[in-house]
This record gives sequence, structure tokens and C-alpha cells, in this order.
Amino acid sequence: MKKILAVIVLVIGGSFAFAQKPCSFKYGANEADSLKCLEQITNFRTFYNAKNYKDAYESWQYVIQNCPCSWDGIYTNAQTLFQNLIKDEKDSAHREVLIDSLMYTFDVRSNHFPEKFTPGSGLGFKAYNTMRYRKSQYEQAYTWFVQSVEMEKENTQPAIWDTYYQLAENMTKAKKDTSIVIEAYERATDYLDLSILNATKAYEQSADALEALNAQLEKGEIDRMAYDKQAKKLTSDTARQAKLIVNYRKTLVKINNAVTPYASCEVLEMLYTKKFEEIKGDLAAVSKMVNTMFKGGCTNSQVFQDGLSILHKASPSRNTAFMMGNLMLKNYATNKTDENFTATVDYFKEAVKLSETHEQKADANYMLALAYQLRGANSEARAAAYEALKSKPDMGKAYILIGDLYSRGCSGDNEVPGAYAWAAADKYAKAVAVDPSCANDANNHRSKLRFPSKDELFKRGLKSGDVVHVGCWIQENTTVR
Repeated sequence: MKKILAVIVLVIGGSFAFAQKPCSFKYGANEADSLKCLEQITNFRTFYNAKNYKDAYESWQYVIQNCPCSWDGIYTNAQTLFQNLIKDEKDSAHREVLIDSLMYTFDVRSNHFPEKFTPGSGLGFKAYNTMRYRKSQYEQAYTWFVQSVEMEKENTQPAIWDTYYQLAENMTKAKKDTSIVIEAYERATDYLDLSILNATKAYEQSADALEALNAQLEKGEIDRMAYDKQAKKLTSDTARQAKLIVNYRKTLVKINNAVTPYASCEVLEMLYTKKFEEIKGDLAAVSKMVNTMFKGGCTNSQVFQDGLSILHKASPSRNTAFMMGNLMLKNYATNKTDENFTATVDYFKEAVKLSETHEQKADANYMLALAYQLRGANSEARAAAYEALKSKPDMGKAYILIGDLYSRGCSGDNEVPGAYAWAAADKYAKAVAVDPSCANDANNHRSKLRFPSKDELFKRGLKSGDVVHVGCWIQENTTVR
């Protein structure tokens, strides 16, 4: 055991010294060394894939010491390799050396493969593993987490966010300092929104390209072999980005739920009011404050409104326009002036114009539809809802909104009085068809409809299944129920 320990320490010590300068070769200083390195990489892959981590570790030691720039997999696979070795190690001293070895990989991987690994991600995983194996060093881990997140920003991995936020929450409890968890929440809301945005843009780009490729195939503009090659890559890309979006959203929901006990509107307002004069000239800090308060539903706060106004004037974006629209819509709901309505519509139209993804555009158009609905402008509300559906065809709530517009009633130019209720039912059914998750909401709205009576149907010689026309502003055909 002592001999093994000495070898491991020598490996780490020797490699650390070597890591301070770029590699002068990839596989070896000469042909023999290169062949040996390639042999050990092959051995590592074989043992690692067979989950023979003990033997894989011997090859890992050789590669990390003698040819650390040869293959990035020696770092990519280190987390799984060492967590299995550490789990099975009974000797406490050897276990500590294994942990040191794992930490070391995160220190040096960006030196040898800067195109694949970043220093920030290395710090994040050092912090992550510190909390797994050396929890007593939590303050050091917290410092690394903060440094990592501020370096990686939107590229921070969900696993890092989860552990970082849990640690911030525990430190808040231990130190009785709410600002710790709120600062972590600020970073999360700021950067995770951007993570989701970037992943969504990448997903939509691949999805649009795949749709265009399918159209080319149908028109005979591309042969099957070329199509299959491109389609395989685009399908893989969309699946990868879709999974990333789901993981980021799960992380954000988890953090949003966890922060609730610490970040009431009263607490946030008190905290930000105290520091507003200090931060109001720092747009990044104001952005974090505004995003945090908006997500917490604290839009009635004066400090939120002041911060949002500063942010939108200095750096207008889709998000600031969207938040301004929400704020003005709330004002219009309580004070239905033309000025409030015009401002609401203008901000949501600006949000549509500045949107970077289909989803952002759909959300802004949906809110625009709500504003028109509140105004009683049925045709405009329907048009905005359909614009939302162009961007996001599975937005069930947009169909529910149209159904609600129809359910208000429509007189004139109808074959059957009250036929608008059937038209509304059509939209509620469509909502469920495109988005099953809104079934309860759609069915609840449908249950309130009052369909034409049997007497009305009898008078007109109509039966269930017949097609009738709904006139006035609706101008749609529907089916007798």
C-alpha cells in the first residue's frame, strides 16, 4: 500500500509540475514513448468500458504522467472513474489520495485541452466534489462555486447549480444571513434564463433546418443518402438541446421552489431598497434585481418598477419590454384608461419584435392577446392568439383564450342562435389535442358553455354532426352537438 501511495503522489507531483507549461508533444517524445502512450489509452478504454476501474486507473496514471495532452477522454472520464474507486476504497489515506487525484484533473484539464474544458468548469466540479467528499471544507467549496458561476455564467451545468444552491441555502441557515441564498438565486435567475434561451435558440435552429430538409426531400431536391446523413445529425442536435432545456428548466423550478421561504416580496423589497442607490448605476446588478423580483411576483414594489424603468431605458430587450408590458397590463386591469392600454400593447409588440426564439415570440403575442381580450377587442385578441400559435403550435392556452372569446357570445348572421358555444367548444377541444396538460383547464371552461336547445335544432331540422355557420365577427363553421 505504501508503495502504491508513493507512486500516486509521484504521479500527481510530477504531472503538476509538467502542467504549468504546454505539452511539447502529444503522445510521446519519441516513437517508443508514443506507442506506449497509445497502448495505455487503448487499455484504459478497454478496462473503463468493462467497468474494471482498478485496472483502468493504472493506465490513467501512465497517461496523466507521461502524455497528458494525448487524449481528452482521460479527463472526461475521470469523474466516473474516481467516484467508483473512491466508493470502493477502504483505506482512508489512499481514499484521500484518490480524491486529490480527481481534484487535480479539474485543475489541469483546461491547460491541456482549452478548446474543450474551461477553468471555470474545472472550479465548479472541484466545488461539487468537495461537497461530495470533504464537506467540512464547505466555505472553500462555496468560494469556488461563486467563482465558477461568474466565470461560466449561462454555461454552468445543472449539477453545479443544484449543489451550489443547496450549499447557499445551508450556509444561510447556519449564518442566519438571507443575503447568501438571495445572491445565489439572483445568479440562478439571471444565468439560467440565458441558458434556456441559448439552448432554445439552438433547438429551434436545428428543428427549422430539419423541417426545411424534409421539404427538400418531398420536392426531390435532395437524394435519400444525403438526406439521411443530414437528418441524423439534425435529429441528434434537436434531441440533445431538448434534453438540455428540460434539465435547465427543472433546475430553475427546483431553485424557485427552494427560495420561497427566504425571498418573500417583503424581504426582497427591504433588501433591494437598502442597496438600490448603490447598484442603480450597475446595469448587471439592476438586471439581477429586476429578474429576481419579477420571478417572485414582486412587481408592485416601487424599487422593482424603478429598476425596470432604468433597465429598459438603458438597455431595452425582449425581457424588459415583456416585463414592462406585464406591469402596464396590471395597471390597465385596475385603471382602464386609453393611456394604460396603449402602453400595454406597445410594450408587448416591442417584446414580439425583440424576441429571439419562437417561444419568446409566442409568449409575447399571447400576452398581447390577453390585453386585447381585457379591452373587449375580440378580433384583435384572436389575431394575436393565432400569431402566438404560429410560433408555438402546441400552445394550448392560446386556443383556450380563443374559445373564451367565442363563449362571450356573437349575434347576427347565425344559422342557429347560440351556435357560438359550439365554436368555443371546438377551440377547447383543439387546446387539449395540441397540449394534453391543459385538459383540466379546457374542460372546466367547456363545462360553462350553454349550447342551443333541442327545440332550436328541431325547428331548423338539424341533428348532431351537421355543419352550421357562425357569423358576426367569428365567421367560422362548426358542428352541431
